[in-house]
Amino acid sequence: MLVRMTFVKSAMRVLLCLSLFFVPAIQGFSKETKNNGWTVIKIDGKEYLSVEDIQRFYNFKSLTRDGNSVTLENEKVKMNLTVGGNECLMNKVKFVFSNPVVASGSSIYVSRIDLAKLIDPVLRPNYIKNAGNFRTVIIDAGHGGKDAGATNPLGSESKYNLIVAKKLKTLLEAKGFKVVMVRETDIFHTLQERVKIANKIDEGAIFISLHFNSGGPAARGIETFTLSPPGVSHYGSDFKATDAQARTGNEHDSANIALATAIHGSVLRRLGENTFDRGIKRARFNVLSGVKHPAVLFEGGFMSHPSEARLIANEAYQNALASGILEAINRYRFAVGTRKDAAPQ
Repeated sequence: MLVRMTFVKSAMRVLLCLSLFFVPAIQGFSKETKNNGWTVIKIDGKEYLSVEDIQRFYNFKSLTRDGNSVTLENEKVKMNLTVGGNECLMNKVKFVFSNPVVASGSSIYVSRIDLAKLIDPVLRPNYIKNAGNFRTVIIDAGHGGKDAGATNPLGSESKYNLIVAKKLKTLLEAKGFKVVMVRETDIFHTLQERVKIANKIDEGAIFISLHFNSGGPAARGIETFTLSPPGVSHYGSDFKATDAQARTGNEHDSANIALATAIHGSVLRRLGENTFDRGIKRARFNVLSGVKHPAVLFEGGFMSHPSEARLIANEAYQNALASGILEAINRYRFAVGTRKDAAPQ
């Protein structure tokens, strides 16, 4: 079973998996499209931009279409889109769009909010304002105390969250990071208390909430969540009026998605090609809404899946998660460390 835990199988695997992308610096994207040549159309009341403009702006060398499939590619990034779908693959890592990709006339369009709040921060992390100015990592081991989270015959989610959190703390401190643990023992904190602990940190920091999942016996894989931007609903939910309101965590929308990209891609690489990728998604979890630092919530597998339950209880798997997140934090900090300009909002 642990054959799949050969963490870096080959240099090719490293190239094909995503941590963060590095592309040539180019002039910033503006909401005033008349000044920079973007073609904007409205579909169902939402603004959309063409894949041809995306190709031009981000220096993709080729744009190919095969039926409903669209591929944009250069020497660093391969992006796959499907008309009618809301998933985007970048270097084989899955991102879940807020709005579907659509066809209109002879062209294909991506919603403006997905371009500005997802694609751009991933492709140009060094344009994100002040994101690299941190040495503190806040680790939130989800659940605890009277709240065990998901359970199975092998253990509880709260237990495994804390195990991985402690492993990550050790690795981070060895690299010179300051680590703040929301909990270091099996105690219960409300969601509001977790946010309050995180927001006591005044210096630059990032926040990572660690969890394991639960679902039907067939549900499996890893997924990473960032806070939904204003105007985007909680994943899987219908839009509500309150979804239009900005939350504290929305100050870091671009940094959030860049951090999620680094973590998701690095962990996928560590776990190996058989790991099911559930994607990077946006949600309105309270711990993401209220934290004033760049923040993500990571789900490291399903407690309810027979094979993944055994993996989650295995120390090699736990080590792989912690090592992948450490690698991601280093990559993220490097990628956003040289600021070019503010990312589009």
